Amino acid sequence: MTPRVAVVTGAGRGIGAAVVHRLAGEGWRVVAVDVAEDDPGLGYPLARREQLAEVAAKWPGQVLDFVADVRDQRAVDEAVAVAEREFGGLDAAVAAAAVMAGGRPLWETTDSEWESLFGAGVDGVFHLARAAVPALLRRPQPRTGRFVALASAAAHTGLWRLAGYNAAKHAVVGLIRGLATDLRGTGVTATAVSPGSTRTPMLQATAALYDLDDVEEFAQHQLAERLLEPEEVAAAVCWLCGPDASAVTGTVVHADGGFTA
Repeated sequence: MTPRVAVVTGAGRGIGAAVVHRLAGEGWRVVAVDVAEDDPGLGYPLARREQLAEVAAKWPGQVLDFVADVRDQRAVDEAVAVAEREFGGLDAAVAAAAVMAGGRPLWETTDSEWESLFGAGVDGVFHLARAAVPALLRRPQPRTGRFVALASAAAHTGLWRLAGYNAAKHAVVGLIRGLATDLRGTGVTATAVSPGSTRTPMLQATAALYDLDDVEEFAQHQLAERLLEPEEVAAAVCWLCGPDASAVTGTVVHADGGFTA
């Protein structure tokens, strides 16, 4: 059987990297995309070029690392073009790139924080959809294309002093619902996954915004009474990328440990 092909953004670490590893482990070919440089509008470091290269190095011939800023449509277009050129097409696109900013009331949010939140977390999803959906539709019928975006528990409830992040993640869910409607009847689905507090560098950045010494304090908000691991969220994402998720579109899978129960 011909291997399926995916593009994954935010792939340098965290949930994005876990998605790449799981897809590759299931035989997929993957273009792993990350900006691989810091954003001056944020107060914490993003993934490094070396981290992205390490993700790909574990899967020689299966995973290609590609440095691109999801805020740049042409760069995202090229990532999709690489998937088609090197691997023969595209079957799934996973928009996992996002950043964290906040720690103050909405009215004190700076322009740079707002632009970073929406640039990576919303514009990035839009840019990937605009690049990837035509490629997904280029597959012959019957199609089984998948577009999956990472939302958040923050897309479904207000979080203290994270209103900008709330807004960005709500926008992701709205984008997915609209995209799924545009895709009706094509065989291509669009879904979102909303994680809860997951053990990632972005959660560490969130803890810093709240002046918390230990990310474990976030576990109290989840019925699981523990932090989630990136691999657990990746399992939900990768299931949505596969054939068994054919009936799921225009909706959200809450892989949140009961955060929003």
